[in-house]
Amino acid sequence: MKKNIFELSIDQLKEISQALRNRVTEGLGKENQEVQCIPTFINPKATNVEGQAVVLDLGGTNYRVASVDFVDGKASIRPENGFKKDLSVMKTPGFTEEQLFEEQADLIKEIKIDKESSIGYCFSYPAESLLDGDARLLRWTKGVDIPSMVGKSIGKPLVDYLNRNGDAPKFTGVKVINDTVASLFAGLTRSDYDGYIGLIVGTGTNMATFIKSDRVSKLDKNIRAEGLLPINLESGNFRPPHLTNIDGIVDALSDNKGAQRFEKAVSGMYLGEILKAAFPFDEFEKKFDAQKLTTIMGYPDIHKEKHVQVARWIYERSAKLVAASLAGLTLELVAHDPSVKRIRLIAEGSLFWSEDRKGVNYKDIVSQSLRSLLDSFGHKDVVIDIDKMENANLIGSAIAALS
Repeated sequence: MKKNIFELSIDQLKEISQALRNRVTEGLGKENQEVQCIPTFINPKATNVEGQAVVLDLGGTNYRVASVDFVDGKASIRPENGFKKDLSVMKTPGFTEEQLFEEQADLIKEIKIDKESSIGYCFSYPAESLLDGDARLLRWTKGVDIPSMVGKSIGKPLVDYLNRNGDAPKFTGVKVINDTVASLFAGLTRSDYDGYIGLIVGTGTNMATFIKSDRVSKLDKNIRAEGLLPINLESGNFRPPHLTNIDGIVDALSDNKGAQRFEKAVSGMYLGEILKAAFPFDEFEKKFDAQKLTTIMGYPDIHKEKHVQVARWIYERSAKLVAASLAGLTLELVAHDPSVKRIRLIAEGSLFWSEDRKGVNYKDIVSQSLRSLLDSFGHKDVVIDIDKMENANLIGSAIAALS
């Protein structure tokens, strides 16, 4: 491949930004749009967070539990990175809700809770936020299938199980959020910003932000929502313009053809598939993700030159697409409130923080491209600080539980 078909000009990136902004506007106005813009009915404390919460993080089949204490607004986590457990057993045919609760409870017991606590639950499967802060499971993904749980609340049945089968003290309630909203909430540990964004670029990709409730016109008139609402964009389903025929092949070979087109061009799960589709007659490992792609880029002497070159093109395009989506979301935030000048972005995901040993790191490509896009849109005065936060999921979920 002599021509870089993955290259995107500044004008093309601006078109992508505008398209994302338009899809966000549509998602705030109507249900079941391309970019869904799902409200989370939790009003997180931006300041004066105090107390203790038990935090659960079910990210795919990796499960973590920790106790998070806020004193004077600062979080301490016990143990430092949480107790961890592989819950791949969830994928076993016939695995039940009761078995899942039992597995979760076993790890919770390790924390040795000494007083009544609320639970913050970071749940990384598709779910609809409920008015009481719980969420309803829409469907299982990632090879998990526990049919009896679909359509039901996620948090309350678990809390009821824990209180029936555990020792005192009891759990007083639960707030359920997804990983992008958890990152968004974690950003609130700094209160000196005008806006906040949570971003995931790892195996998958998604964004979340706060939107004024009066801008979320699709809300049922009976729902009393005031101030800022956390919005889970589900932006991975965005269909950006200027994708290539190679992207079309990757989509056609996927198990969800037509869906998640942005994610299929950006995320770690698919970057290797794009490289394989670009060289259909070459041999690659069956499981070929972004980590393998960056290995090719980082060790060019032991890989084919054409593979190294195209891998870098795919990597750079992914970062620029992320920048374009962030610029589009920023355009929407500034349109809602022109006083927004400083935005804190908490970014999670192994791909976003990956390094190119022979070139420019992913985060730096995003940062440089985002700056160029905002400048070209006439927003030179808008600054986005990109931060990495250890245990953002745990901290953000604790803020949810204590709000």
